[in-house]
Amino acid sequence: MPRRGAPPEVNAGSMADIAFLLLIFFLVTTTIETDAGLDRMLPPIEPPDEDVVIKQKNIFTVNINKNGQLLAEEELTDLKDLRAKAIAFLDNGGAPQGTPEYCNYCKGKRDANSSDNPQKAIISLKNDRETRYGTYITVQNELVGAYNDLRNREAQRLYGKDFTDMEAQYLNPETPSSIRDDLKDKVKKVQDLFPQKLSEAETSTTN
Repeated sequence: MPRRGAPPEVNAGSMADIAFLLLIFFLVTTTIETDAGLDRMLPPIEPPDEDVVIKQKNIFTVNINKNGQLLAEEELTDLKDLRAKAIAFLDNGGAPQGTPEYCNYCKGKRDANSSDNPQKAIISLKNDRETRYGTYITVQNELVGAYNDLRNREAQRLYGKDFTDMEAQYLNPETPSSIRDDLKDKVKKVQDLFPQKLSEAETSTTN
Protein backbone atom coordinates (compact mmCIF):
# COMPACT_ATOMS: atom_id res chain seq x y z
CA MET A 1 0.00 0.00 0.00
CA PRO A 2 1.55 3.31 -1.03
CA ARG A 3 2.32 5.83 1.60
CA ARG A 4 -0.08 8.70 2.07
CA GLY A 5 1.17 11.82 0.27
CA ALA A 6 3.63 9.95 -2.05
CA PRO A 7 3.45 10.82 -5.79
CA PRO A 8 1.53 8.31 -7.91
CA GLU A 9 3.60 5.74 -9.76
CA VAL A 10 3.79 5.96 -13.58
CA ASN A 11 2.98 2.74 -15.33
CA ALA A 12 5.80 2.36 -17.91
CA GLY A 13 4.90 -1.14 -18.94
CA SER A 14 3.52 -0.10 -22.35
CA MET A 15 6.22 2.48 -23.26
CA ALA A 16 8.17 -0.07 -25.28
CA ASP A 17 5.06 -0.94 -27.30
CA ILE A 18 4.33 2.75 -27.94
CA ALA A 19 7.91 3.39 -29.07
CA PHE A 20 7.77 0.39 -31.40
CA LEU A 21 4.50 1.59 -32.93
CA LEU A 22 5.94 5.08 -33.45
CA LEU A 23 8.99 3.59 -35.15
CA ILE A 24 6.80 1.62 -37.55
CA PHE A 25 4.71 4.72 -38.23
CA PHE A 26 7.73 6.84 -39.21
CA LEU A 27 9.22 4.05 -41.32
CA VAL A 28 5.99 3.69 -43.28
CA THR A 29 5.21 7.38 -43.75
CA THR A 30 8.68 8.81 -44.31
CA THR A 31 9.67 9.41 -47.95
CA ILE A 32 13.30 8.61 -48.70
CA GLU A 33 14.70 10.64 -51.58
CA THR A 34 16.86 8.81 -54.09
CA ASP A 35 19.21 10.35 -56.62
CA ALA A 36 18.22 9.84 -60.24
CA GLY A 37 21.04 8.36 -62.24
CA LEU A 38 21.82 8.04 -65.91
CA ASP A 39 21.29 4.77 -67.75
CA ARG A 40 24.64 4.03 -69.34
CA MET A 41 26.36 0.81 -70.35
CA LEU A 42 30.08 0.82 -69.63
CA PRO A 43 32.42 -0.46 -72.34
CA PRO A 44 33.97 -3.91 -71.88
CA ILE A 45 37.35 -4.16 -70.16
CA GLU A 46 38.76 -6.38 -72.89
CA PRO A 47 40.37 -4.45 -75.77
CA PRO A 48 38.88 -5.03 -79.23
CA ASP A 49 40.44 -7.69 -81.45
CA GLU A 50 41.40 -5.07 -84.01
CA ASP A 51 41.87 -1.33 -84.07
CA VAL A 52 38.71 0.53 -85.04
CA VAL A 53 39.22 3.60 -87.21
CA ILE A 54 36.53 6.24 -86.70
CA LYS A 55 36.18 8.98 -89.27
CA GLN A 56 35.97 12.47 -87.82
CA LYS A 57 32.81 13.17 -89.83
CA ASN A 58 31.08 10.37 -87.89
CA ILE A 59 31.68 12.14 -84.56
CA PHE A 60 29.34 14.91 -83.38
CA THR A 61 31.13 16.84 -80.63
CA VAL A 62 29.27 18.72 -77.89
CA ASN A 63 31.22 20.80 -75.37
CA ILE A 64 29.83 22.47 -72.24
CA ASN A 65 31.92 25.15 -70.56
CA LYS A 66 31.74 26.22 -66.91
CA ASN A 67 29.23 28.95 -67.80
CA GLY A 68 26.79 26.45 -69.28
CA GLN A 69 27.41 27.51 -72.88
CA LEU A 70 27.18 24.85 -75.59
CA LEU A 71 29.45 24.31 -78.53
CA ALA A 72 28.05 21.82 -81.04
CA GLU A 73 30.61 21.06 -83.73
CA GLU A 74 32.59 24.13 -82.62
CA GLU A 75 29.51 26.33 -83.12
CA LEU A 76 27.83 28.21 -80.26
CA THR A 77 24.40 26.60 -79.91
CA ASP A 78 21.30 27.29 -77.84
CA LEU A 79 20.05 24.39 -75.76
CA LYS A 80 16.70 24.47 -77.57
CA ASP A 81 18.47 23.82 -80.89
CA LEU A 82 20.71 20.99 -79.69
CA ARG A 83 18.24 18.15 -80.23
CA ALA A 84 17.51 19.20 -83.82
CA LYS A 85 21.23 19.34 -84.62
CA ALA A 86 21.81 15.91 -83.09
CA ILE A 87 18.90 14.46 -85.09
CA ALA A 88 20.26 15.99 -88.32
CA PHE A 89 23.63 14.35 -87.64
CA LEU A 90 22.27 10.91 -86.69
CA ASP A 91 19.78 10.83 -89.57
CA ASN A 92 22.13 12.26 -92.20
CA GLY A 93 22.89 9.06 -94.13
CA GLY A 94 25.84 10.46 -96.03
CA ALA A 95 27.20 7.18 -97.39
CA PRO A 96 26.82 6.90 -101.19
CA GLN A 97 23.97 4.80 -102.54
CA GLY A 98 25.08 1.32 -103.55
CA THR A 99 27.70 1.03 -100.81
CA PRO A 100 27.31 -1.29 -97.78
CA GLU A 101 27.13 1.76 -95.50
CA TYR A 102 24.16 3.29 -97.33
CA CYS A 103 21.15 3.98 -95.07
CA ASN A 104 17.89 3.41 -96.93
CA TYR A 105 15.66 4.62 -94.08
CA CYS A 106 17.54 7.84 -93.26
CA LYS A 107 15.72 11.06 -94.13
CA GLY A 108 18.53 13.55 -93.62
CA LYS A 109 20.39 15.77 -96.07
CA ARG A 110 22.81 12.98 -97.05
CA ASP A 111 25.71 15.37 -96.69
CA ALA A 112 28.92 13.55 -97.63
CA ASN A 113 30.79 15.61 -95.03
CA SER A 114 28.57 14.39 -92.16
CA SER A 115 27.81 10.94 -90.71
CA ASP A 116 27.67 7.94 -93.06
CA ASN A 117 24.86 6.13 -91.23
CA PRO A 118 23.35 5.80 -87.72
CA GLN A 119 25.46 2.73 -86.92
CA LYS A 120 28.68 4.70 -87.36
CA ALA A 121 27.42 8.01 -85.89
CA ILE A 122 28.81 8.83 -82.44
CA ILE A 123 27.93 11.76 -80.19
CA SER A 124 30.84 12.84 -78.00
CA LEU A 125 29.98 14.96 -74.95
CA LYS A 126 32.63 16.86 -73.01
CA ASN A 127 32.04 19.16 -70.07
CA ASP A 128 34.08 21.39 -67.79
CA ARG A 129 34.65 20.37 -64.17
CA GLU A 130 32.79 23.52 -63.12
CA THR A 131 29.75 22.79 -65.29
CA ARG A 132 26.52 22.93 -63.30
CA TYR A 133 24.99 19.51 -62.72
CA GLY A 134 21.57 20.70 -63.87
CA THR A 135 23.01 21.87 -67.20
CA TYR A 136 24.84 18.58 -67.65
CA ILE A 137 21.65 16.55 -67.07
CA THR A 138 19.61 18.80 -69.37
CA VAL A 139 22.10 18.37 -72.20
CA GLN A 140 22.11 14.61 -71.64
CA ASN A 141 18.31 14.57 -71.83
CA GLU A 142 18.31 16.47 -75.12
CA LEU A 143 20.83 14.10 -76.70
CA VAL A 144 18.98 10.99 -75.50
CA GLY A 145 15.77 12.65 -76.69
CA ALA A 146 17.25 12.89 -80.20
CA TYR A 147 17.72 9.11 -80.25
CA ASN A 148 14.21 8.53 -78.89
CA ASP A 149 12.61 10.84 -81.47
CA LEU A 150 14.25 8.92 -84.32
CA ARG A 151 13.41 5.56 -82.76
CA ASN A 152 9.79 6.66 -82.31
CA ARG A 153 9.65 7.58 -85.99
CA GLU A 154 10.90 4.18 -87.10
CA ALA A 155 8.70 2.31 -84.61
CA GLN A 156 5.67 4.15 -85.96
CA ARG A 157 6.70 3.24 -89.50
CA LEU A 158 7.23 -0.43 -88.69
CA TYR A 159 4.73 -1.16 -85.91
CA GLY A 160 2.39 1.82 -85.65
CA LYS A 161 3.40 2.76 -82.10
CA ASP A 162 6.09 4.78 -80.33
CA PHE A 163 9.33 3.07 -79.37
CA THR A 164 9.30 4.64 -75.91
CA ASP A 165 5.91 3.06 -75.19
CA MET A 166 7.07 -0.32 -76.49
CA GLU A 167 10.26 -0.20 -74.43
CA ALA A 168 8.41 0.82 -71.27
CA GLN A 169 5.95 -2.04 -71.72
CA TYR A 170 8.78 -4.49 -72.42
CA LEU A 171 10.71 -3.44 -69.31
CA ASN A 172 7.63 -3.54 -67.09
CA PRO A 173 7.86 -6.71 -64.95
CA GLU A 174 4.06 -6.86 -64.81
CA THR A 175 3.79 -7.30 -68.58
CA PRO A 176 2.79 -10.90 -69.46
CA SER A 177 5.68 -12.99 -70.76
CA SER A 178 3.92 -13.66 -74.08
CA ILE A 179 3.70 -9.92 -74.80
CA ARG A 180 7.28 -9.32 -73.66
CA ASP A 181 8.55 -12.05 -75.96
CA ASP A 182 6.77 -10.37 -78.87
CA LEU A 183 8.16 -6.95 -77.95
CA LYS A 184 11.74 -8.16 -77.45
CA ASP A 185 12.57 -8.52 -81.13
CA LYS A 186 10.70 -5.35 -82.08
CA VAL A 187 12.50 -3.23 -79.49
CA LYS A 188 15.88 -4.64 -80.50
CA LYS A 189 15.20 -4.05 -84.20
CA VAL A 190 14.39 -0.38 -83.63
CA GLN A 191 17.42 0.03 -81.35
CA ASP A 192 19.64 -1.43 -84.06
CA LEU A 193 18.35 1.13 -86.57
CA PHE A 194 19.51 3.97 -84.33
CA PRO A 195 21.95 2.55 -81.77
CA GLN A 196 22.65 4.93 -78.90
CA LYS A 197 26.34 5.72 -79.18
CA LEU A 198 26.76 8.53 -76.69
CA SER A 199 30.28 8.78 -75.28
CA GLU A 200 31.66 11.14 -72.67
CA ALA A 201 35.14 12.54 -73.12
CA GLU A 202 37.36 13.30 -70.14
CA THR A 203 36.30 16.48 -68.37
CA SER A 204 38.52 19.53 -68.69
CA THR A 205 39.41 22.34 -66.32
CA THR A 206 39.13 25.95 -67.43
CA ASN A 207 41.83 28.20 -66.05
